[in-house]
Amino acid sequence: MEARPYKTEGFSRSERVKKNGDIQILFKKGKRVSADGAKLFFLFTGGSINRIAFTLPRGFGNAVLRNRSKRLSREAYRHLKSELKTGYDMILLVYPGKDSFEQRCATLRCLCGKAGLFL
Repeated sequence: MEARPYKTEGFSRSERVKKNGDIQILFKKGKRVSADGAKLFFLFTGGSINRIAFTLPRGFGNAVLRNRSKRLSREAYRHLKSELKTGYDMILLVYPGKDSFEQRCATLRCLCGKAGLFL
């Protein structure tokens, strides 16, 4: 049985990109970086906090797999968010495979490093 990660900081509603228009702007105008199994779209907005959305491509398994993948992504982001610059909107697009917590953390850390989002 896999060890469960400890919860760190919270993840409030204000930290989520929710509006379809905001998501479309990120996909069209945002910069993007890729790593093995994921892409990060990001755009500087100048806000006081970062906002993020987690998406999956069409055909990504069943509902159980999709929900688990998003939970892993959210928890990996919670562990990393205190080390990131603020004022960005982001979308993390995750492809099937590499669905362990350690791999997701490593992938997200790699993407944020490529994007230059660390303090």
